[in-house]
Amino acid sequence: MKKKKKHSTHQAPRSIASFSFGDPQPVLDGHQYMDSLGVYLVDNGTYYQTPVPFTGLARLLYANAYHGPLLEFKVLMVMRGFKASPAVARKDMDAVATDFTVFANAYMRLHRNGYGEVVRASHLPAINMRRLKEPGRYGLILENGQIHRFEEAEVFHFKNYDVAQTIYGKPRYLGAIQSMLLNEDATLFRRRYYKNGAHMGYVFYTSGADLEEEAQDRIQKAIEGTKGLGNFRNMYLHIPGGEAKAVQILPVGDFSSKDELEKIKNISRDDIIAAHRIPPIMANVIPTNTAGFGDIEKFDKVYEKNEIAPVRTLLKDVNAVLKPALHIDWELPEETEE
Repeated sequence: MKKKKKHSTHQAPRSIASFSFGDPQPVLDGHQYMDSLGVYLVDNGTYYQTPVPFTGLARLLYANAYHGPLLEFKVLMVMRGFKASPAVARKDMDAVATDFTVFANAYMRLHRNGYGEVVRASHLPAINMRRLKEPGRYGLILENGQIHRFEEAEVFHFKNYDVAQTIYGKPRYLGAIQSMLLNEDATLFRRRYYKNGAHMGYVFYTSGADLEEEAQDRIQKAIEGTKGLGNFRNMYLHIPGGEAKAVQILPVGDFSSKDELEKIKNISRDDIIAAHRIPPIMANVIPTNTAGFGDIEKFDKVYEKNEIAPVRTLLKDVNAVLKPALHIDWELPEETEE
């Protein structure tokens, strides 16, 4: 009988592997999302696609602790002092203001009487509204994928001006999307770090130490015990007759001493606040200096004048299709002061 050849358990040493990071990708790169911000007819030429996916903008509201609450704060500011009319309920205008703040587009359905006069205007969800191919007509994408077509002049469209196209409005905060996602990624990284429990962050290195295989197994199990529940444990190791530097703890990525999370969170937060043009004192940012951010009432007046009043003026455009008795308006704080 032929003897079976014994396979050697010794493996050839592997070559050192290395990699490098690619270049940063700019907004103007041909493969970036900003290249597809135009509007095109889709669904066999039925309606125009939005310049950015509205579902993506809706998800961004929950990406970090700042973006969504800042937009909600802006809506509350816009609705402060709103005077409802028999034609426009407060809840409808609140939804319109929210859609316009998030998507830079908002829609109202105009209900007419037998004489063709607009007697009521109700909110339509902007996330599902589309401009149809026919001028002046809009459609609502239903849950089954079908499109409900409105009659001409049945929908009133609020939008800001976009220099790239005239079909839809486009949010001004798009330039801060990368910072919004970076803020989210930093938080998710920290959560995964703690959930995984791999807090050791070191290489346990032994050289020249007389360790039996059983002792090596015990050390390995002790190190593995630093994961998950019961992490941050200390370990005692004694090697009789061990030489100097026979056992070394080499830090690799000591997250506890080189934590960049706070810096990343603060920088991305500042980008988000700047994109929304909201003063830090009104964004609930805790000041790091002793002087603080100044008088909040002064900031409130300036913000009301420069950011909120123009939005209210745009929303008042619906008055153009309403009779004077049905007009909406705002009672500003300055007008109520004696």
